[in-house]
Amino acid sequence: MKKILTLLTAALLVCMLTATAFAATSQEKINKERAEIDNLSVQALHRLYNKVPSAENVINSCYAYATLSNTGMKLGLFGSAHGRGLAVNNHTGEKVYMRMQEMGVGLGLGVKEYDLIFVIGTEKAWNAFIAGDIKFASSADASASDGEAGGAIEGASIAANGVWVYQMTKKGLALEASINGTKIYADKKLNQY
Repeated sequence: MKKILTLLTAALLVCMLTATAFAATSQEKINKERAEIDNLSVQALHRLYNKVPSAENVINSCYAYATLSNTGMKLGLFGSAHGRGLAVNNHTGEKVYMRMQEMGVGLGLGVKEYDLIFVIGTEKAWNAFIAGDIKFASSADASASDGEAGGAIEGASIAANGVWVYQMTKKGLALEASINGTKIYADKKLNQY
């Protein structure tokens, strides 16, 4: 009986050590992916500020903002895009890691990499954005009104009520963002603390 109890205790100890090692490895992966996304966000903002210097003031003074780095592919009639990014609430300091999926139909062939930088104007728009409840307009004007003071956000397009977007491609600022059929949502795995 003593041998069986010793073997069971040893087996339990091995299981606990394995689970602890697995959890540490999993947390290391999460921390690494968060760091990569943080870096992508900084790079996206840097590229935007180089092309549209006034955007830095817009980002710093808005309620919140989000950056998403995306890869889109179109083969024949069907296309898709996926991305990952970070939403930051300037008022509370809250950071939410995000994912993006887009499906589209239209003739084309190729792959493109681009950044979407969202300006979020209100608490209501922030809550809808991080909950994945934003319904994006199909396309928008290149110089979108801020909806508050009647001013324009140079280079941004209206994405939804209270949300504007800059789209940066390798060639620079896109004059019209096409984000129809896009679903942006919080990444459950990366937002576990």
